[in-house]
Amino acid sequence: MAYPHLLAPLDLGFTTLRNRVVMGSMHTGLEDRFWHYGKLAAFYRERARGGVGLIVTGGISPNRQGWLLPFGGTMNFIGDVLNHRRLTRAVHAEGGKILMQILHAGRYGYQPFAVSASAIKSPISPFKPRELTESGVEKTIRAYARAARLARVAGYDGVEVMGSEGYLLNQFLCARTNKRTDRWGGSIENRMRLAVEVVRRIRAVAGTDFIIMYRLSVLDLVEGGNSWDEIVAVARALQDAGATILNTGYGWHEARVPTIVTSVPRAAFASVAGRLRKEVSIPVVASNRINMPGVAEDIIARGDADMVSMARPFLADPEFVAKAASGRTDEINTCIACNQACLDHTFANKRATCLVNPRACHETELIYTKAAAPKRIAVVGAGPAGLSAATVAAERGHAVTLFDADARIGGQFNIAMRIPGKEEFAETIRYFRRRLEQTGVDLRLGHRVTRDELLAGGFDEVIVATGVKVRKPAIEGIGHPKVLSYLDVLRELRPVGRRVAIIGAGGIGFDVGEYLVHDEAHPLPVPVEEWAAEWGVDLAVRGPGGLAKAAEPAPARQLWLLQRKASKPGAGLGKTSGWVHRTTLARNGVTMMAGVQYERIDDAGLHIVVGGERRVLDVDNVVICAGQESLVELMPEEGAPKGGPRFHKIGGAALAAELDAKRAIREGAELAARL
Repeated sequence: MAYPHLLAPLDLGFTTLRNRVVMGSMHTGLEDRFWHYGKLAAFYRERARGGVGLIVTGGISPNRQGWLLPFGGTMNFIGDVLNHRRLTRAVHAEGGKILMQILHAGRYGYQPFAVSASAIKSPISPFKPRELTESGVEKTIRAYARAARLARVAGYDGVEVMGSEGYLLNQFLCARTNKRTDRWGGSIENRMRLAVEVVRRIRAVAGTDFIIMYRLSVLDLVEGGNSWDEIVAVARALQDAGATILNTGYGWHEARVPTIVTSVPRAAFASVAGRLRKEVSIPVVASNRINMPGVAEDIIARGDADMVSMARPFLADPEFVAKAASGRTDEINTCIACNQACLDHTFANKRATCLVNPRACHETELIYTKAAAPKRIAVVGAGPAGLSAATVAAERGHAVTLFDADARIGGQFNIAMRIPGKEEFAETIRYFRRRLEQTGVDLRLGHRVTRDELLAGGFDEVIVATGVKVRKPAIEGIGHPKVLSYLDVLRELRPVGRRVAIIGAGGIGFDVGEYLVHDEAHPLPVPVEEWAAEWGVDLAVRGPGGLAKAAEPAPARQLWLLQRKASKPGAGLGKTSGWVHRTTLARNGVTMMAGVQYERIDDAGLHIVVGGERRVLDVDNVVICAGQESLVELMPEEGAPKGGPRFHKIGGAALAAELDAKRAIREGAELAARL
């Protein structure tokens, strides 16, 4: 067996899990409306069929006060059971097991009924919570027990109690948000009373043959977080109260330390789970930024955990476990931790999906059926859009020829993977390279195909996925030797001086900034210890919350990041990752300026006007990141004779906005599914 530790069964005494893989909880948006439970059942069924040992649902509230959003998914009366049975039956039919996560949002709730340990407003919700009364605390405990009892009736194998990430139980556990002076506040024995009583009450109503997994925050990463001794005390008390498994959580949603974005090293927190495992006798689960079976195998093999939780990797590839078990690791569609289609969608109240797998959470809508009448299809451009279209079309039985003028596939992903913290993008290129082989696409690299060739090639359909070219802004001196485009810097690796102005503060501008503040010789990916020092994370948890003094940065260059718009630079970056990019550049001394007028570029540097004041930035180079234009030369001209293949354009060729791989891959898949 390729991964003997990861794929070994786990005997819990009253039941056995078929392997050590947990599909962690992800809020998809489908949980909140009963009419979406058919789609949700299909989503879970596909993952159970793919071999996951234990699935955890998205968060389900135990009562109205616990809603994340108004009318969110709730389990508090018998009528809720019928919808949930669709999920449990789907998973059990494929040999899997499933837990319902009970999540009380506490002060994180985006709704006016929010409650917490104390009446302290969170920075991520507009609603100030009410402090729970003594009777309110008791009602809350009863709501958890009722939700667990109903979950058992609905066919769940157990529940996960969400006590991490700054939600209600975490709010009671930490002095940061618990200022109570009654028996629910003060000492750690009092602060943990609610969590312990919830587990004890669930065990009493659900019986001994019911999994209770508690997700415990083992690194709060906020001021006023718990110490290691307090965390251990809580873990042992939860074990004594009847918890079956302890899952580990890291960081509150309001923490200013990234825990799941792509710049976090793989398995960065596994050692903390390993320390906890030595303190308890029940199984411990490692989590966060574990995205390949080899990483998971190593965690279990060295004794850092009994199980491994991977959430987003199962958005990216529902067959993750099956592929690992059958020696097809190179076929896994790896999660690149971009957050663009999953968490960014969740926090924008949209249905979650996956940048690299647009079928995620759309299993009943985006279906790749075999083509009734196979066609000859040409795809031009082997970037994300073209790769998606070509492989889906070929999977459906079409004869596909994929052209690209470059000598390699990947398009803009070859650029993205050069950015420190975005090395994972190379995995997507690896995946598509294997998919091209599997589906039999005729790949023709280093060939700049012409429209005449396409018209004469006998194709039924032509998909133009040629992407974009750099837009040159109308600035006097734009042809000066100091001027470079972002492609010159990231693709051609042109030398760049020590003082640099970047024109354009969108996603590309921030990427170029992160690339340039690092020395080109810096090791990538960044070692865990160096990353922890950069962000002030104490993995030994020697102080409250696991925080430490961040290391002083040593940027390789002095940068100015400029934009014409008066809005905040980086305002359009992803909700869950944009703050990380802004913080990184600010920490490295990058000057960010909005409302800039560009006058000219000459030997003296970049002449600008800001706030009515003229300035000259004495820089060695000016890097242009000011947008793109679609490459559509292959599309038929207006008024061209009818006949021949039908032409389609997708990705950057269809819309030259900020580079948008999420849209590009989705458009490619959707078009190929229709042809």
